[in-house]
Amino acid sequence: MSDETIDTLLIGIDAACAPILDPLFEKDALPNLEAIVEDGASGPLESQIPPWTASAWPSLYTGVNPGKHGVFGFLAYEGYDWDVVNATHVREAALWELLSHHDMSSVVVNVPVTAPPPEIDGAVVPGYTAPENPACHPDGLLSEVHEEIGEYRVYPDPEREQPGEYVDLVRMRGAAFRYLADRFEPEFGFVQFQQTDSVFHEHPDRQDYVEEIYRAVDEEIGTLLEECDPDTVVVASDHGMGPYEKYELRVNEFLDEKGYVETTTGGSGMPAWLPMLNSQLREGEEARAPSPGLAGRAIGAAARVGITPARAGKALRAAGLEGLVKRVVPADARRAGNEQVDFAESTAYMRSRIELGLRMNVEGREPEGKIPEPEYESVREEIIEVLSAVETPDGEAMFEAVGPREEYFWGPHADEGVDVVMVPNEFEQFLSADFKGEVFGPPTEPYNHKLDGMVAIAGEGVDSDADLSGAHLFDVAPTLCAALGVPRSDRMDGDVLGAVGPTDEYDYPEFDGTVRETDDEEIEDRLSALGYLEGNE
Repeated sequence: MSDETIDTLLIGIDAACAPILDPLFEKDALPNLEAIVEDGASGPLESQIPPWTASAWPSLYTGVNPGKHGVFGFLAYEGYDWDVVNATHVREAALWELLSHHDMSSVVVNVPVTAPPPEIDGAVVPGYTAPENPACHPDGLLSEVHEEIGEYRVYPDPEREQPGEYVDLVRMRGAAFRYLADRFEPEFGFVQFQQTDSVFHEHPDRQDYVEEIYRAVDEEIGTLLEECDPDTVVVASDHGMGPYEKYELRVNEFLDEKGYVETTTGGSGMPAWLPMLNSQLREGEEARAPSPGLAGRAIGAAARVGITPARAGKALRAAGLEGLVKRVVPADARRAGNEQVDFAESTAYMRSRIELGLRMNVEGREPEGKIPEPEYESVREEIIEVLSAVETPDGEAMFEAVGPREEYFWGPHADEGVDVVMVPNEFEQFLSADFKGEVFGPPTEPYNHKLDGMVAIAGEGVDSDADLSGAHLFDVAPTLCAALGVPRSDRMDGDVLGAVGPTDEYDYPEFDGTVRETDDEEIEDRLSALGYLEGNE
């Protein structure tokens, strides 16, 4: 490394939170991360609604809510069509763009929703929602990284054994960042580790895997601190992680019973992340709602006379044979036979569970809208009332809150979000967009996202005794501005945390908000194994 040091280093650890970290601290498994927490100011970091990767990281690195930056999940919707989000869907300036405006350079590695990268002073190697081997900034940078550190991948290779493959990815992030920090000598650095989240989705019962991956991250943190020698270091997560031990509500199944959803069978339905992750993003196939094929058409025909995989699955579960369907019948074929939402004929529906809400089918807005515009508010109020009353089979409230999107999103793109927001009770109740033959069931995933992540700030000029209670995801970007000594954007929704000094606001120029379609040839498949989008399987 050169003699130059990074002014401020942001380390993003996806899903990190006290319930995950504290047991590892007690085992002295994470000495470097624990030292940052103990030597600096730290506390819980409340995430946003919805607390999921594709929307939360843009909120963190812009300092604004989704209604201002425009990303609400992994998919963006126009009518009944969809597109995987990319950096052009983020219609607010990222921190590194603001810094470039102030003639300060940045190195950004593996941050979600940063492809295609902007032209800034510094370097960007994109993370999640980028294709494998993504275009980087400057052009040709990825080849340079390969030459310097060897293999570098955005996504895990499913042919390699876990947790070793995840550990390798963690080490690639650290090695790439250190090389680029030496090469560009930036004032600001941001490196993100995603596998600390992925392990819970893919291997929820393997605490030994969790520990090994966190140990690898901690080793990289130690090396980063030693070689990059930042004046200030900030560690932050986009949300928390924990067990889901209550119930799963199949929202569209419930809405079907209440008369708000119309269903169909025999089509391809919504895209499922698993086939996308396993082939399209790696192999370069076109990303689209897949064709059901011959087997799917046969199952679709059976469905039209009442024999659906959902009904068959209920009987197979009772006989302990549910796995037989998944092994023998292709996923696309199962989707074709299952009930799916008929978006054009429905009043309201859950499009994606991670949006935590419903989209309504409004005349003049959707291509075949069913709700007359003058009746929008009354229908929405009715739906909110119906959902607010939902109780689990144990008699507990399903939702902590149900309300209009205006209570959660504000800004020029708020109307691109869901119409009705649903917040699960204590984030212990799971929501599903799938039809499974019953309204309630056990959670599809035993671990999933929680609202509270974590933040820690240490280094020169940091008040280690500062009270960070009440810290919010939106506060991270303005706090980093203050640490770097630059004025925060006047459009930021967050505040500067008390661990660093206050800063002035600045009327930043509007950035180009043109959205470009995602290069569908390589994207969606990589995301599916995490269950971020259901395909009625």
